Amino acid sequence: MYKLVGTISGEVGLHEFDFVVTSDIKRNEYLKVWNELDGWVLGRVDSIVDVDEKTATAEIIGYKDERGFLMQPKSTLARDTKVFKADQAFIIEILGLKLGGIYLGMLEGRNIQVYLKKEELIQKHCSILAKTGSGKSYTAGVLIEELLDKNIPLLIIDPHGEYLTLKYENKSEEERKQMEKYGITPKGCASKVVIYTPSNFSINPAADKLFRLDGVNLSVKELYDMFPLTDAQLGILYQCINEIKAGKEFYTVEDIIKAVSESKSSAKWRIVHFLERIRETGILSDSPTRIEELVQVNKASIIDMKGADPKLQQMIVYRICKEVFEGRKMGKIPPFMLVVEEAHNFCPERGFEKSVSSNILRTIASEGRKFGLGLLVISQRPARVDKNVISQCNTQIILRVTNPNDIRALSQGLEFMSSEMEEEIKRIPQGVALLSSTSIEMPILVDIRVRKSEHGGRAAVMETVEKKKAPKNEVQDVIKEKEGKKGMLARLLGE
Repeated sequence: MYKLVGTISGEVGLHEFDFVVTSDIKRNEYLKVWNELDGWVLGRVDSIVDVDEKTATAEIIGYKDERGFLMQPKSTLARDTKVFKADQAFIIEILGLKLGGIYLGMLEGRNIQVYLKKEELIQKHCSILAKTGSGKSYTAGVLIEELLDKNIPLLIIDPHGEYLTLKYENKSEEERKQMEKYGITPKGCASKVVIYTPSNFSINPAADKLFRLDGVNLSVKELYDMFPLTDAQLGILYQCINEIKAGKEFYTVEDIIKAVSESKSSAKWRIVHFLERIRETGILSDSPTRIEELVQVNKASIIDMKGADPKLQQMIVYRICKEVFEGRKMGKIPPFMLVVEEAHNFCPERGFEKSVSSNILRTIASEGRKFGLGLLVISQRPARVDKNVISQCNTQIILRVTNPNDIRALSQGLEFMSSEMEEEIKRIPQGVALLSSTSIEMPILVDIRVRKSEHGGRAAVMETVEKKKAPKNEVQDVIKEKEGKKGMLARLLGE
C-alpha cells in the first residue's frame, strides 16, 4: 500500500505542482501521482513553501512510455489528486538506476544503491568538482577503489600525496560503523598500488620507486615544449643537436649543455641555465620509467609529486600524458583511467595561467575515448579548469560549491545546470554529491559511500615508511646523490 503524503492544490503546471502536506516529508523526497493519460508520474519535493499551512512544491520528473523513454505528462495534473510517497522499484525504474558497476553510494534519503557503468567512465570521462574541504578527494578515492576492484588500470597524478593511504584499510571507528549501511567492509589496496616519486626517498619516504623521464636523445621540440625559446635560441639548439647527432647515436642532456656552452652566440646562456637546472632535478635519466610499467591491469600507479616545483610538475604531466596517449594509440598499454588531481594547475582555463600540459590534456579529453583512455579530472576551482576539458566529461560529480565564479563557470559549461541546480550545490551537505551521467535519466543527489581504504591519515603514511622494502643502503645512496641540489625547475627560471 502506498503512503499518502498530500493532495494537489494551488498552482499546477506542466513541470511542477503545489500540494497540501498531510504527512511528514522533506526536501528532495520522491513522490508519485496518478495521471489518467500517462499513468503513474514521478515527482520530487522541491521546497516546503509554508510550514504552518503545510504546503509544498514538487518538481515533475516524468513517466516511462512503452519505449522506455522518460516523458513529461501531456497535460497538467488534476487538483485534488492524491500524492503518495514513491516506492523504491518505481524510483529505480523512472530514474534508470541499474545494479552493478561502479558503486558510488546511496540515493539521498533512500536505501537505493547508485552505480555507474565502468565503460562510461573510461570511454566518456568524469569530473569531480567541489570547494576545498567538501570531499572531492574522498569521492575520488571511492571511484579509485571501485575501478581497482574491476581490475581497471589507473595512472594517478597526485600533486600533494593525497592518495598514498589507498594502500591501507580504513581504521576510522566512525566510518566503520557506517559500512554495514553501505554493504561494504574495510579493505586496503596495498597489493595493487605502487607509488612513484620524481624527487627522492628523503622527500617522499612513502614512495616505492623513483620516477624518471627519458633524458636520452631529447629533441628540439621536446625542449621547446618544456620552456619558451626565442628564434635565436631555437637556432642554437637546432645547430648543436644536429652536430651531436652527426657524431653520436645516443646523447644526453650533458652533451647538449656542452655543445651549447661552446656556441659563440650570446643567446646561449639562457639555454645553458635552463638545461643545468633541469639536470639538477635528477628527473632525466638514461633508465626512464616506462609507460608499460606504469599502466598495467589490476594496478594503480601513483605519481606522488610532493616536493616538486609546480613548473616541474607541469612538465612531468605533459611528458607522461603525451607518452601514454601515444602508447594507447599504438596498443602498447591496455585501456586505462588517467586521474588528474588539482586539474586547474595542469589544464587551466585560458585567461588564467599557462601550463605546458594544457594542450595534451585537451587532446586526451577530446580524443582519448576513441582509444580507451579515460580521464578523471578533480578540482576545487571549477572556474579555473579549461572548459573544453570539463565539457568533454559526460559524468559530473559535483559536491558543495559556493564561490560565485565557480558556480557561473559550471552553469556556462554544463548543459544540465539550471538556476535551481545552482542553488542546490550551494547547500549540498557534507558527503553528498550532485551526480549527472548519461546512464541516469536526470541529475540526482547521492550520499557518497564511506571509503574502504584509509583517507589522508598520516599514520598510514608512516606505516608505509616503516615497512618500506627498499634496502637501507639503496635509500641512503639516493639521498646522498640528491643532497644539496636545490629546488625544482620554475623557481630557478624566474631570472
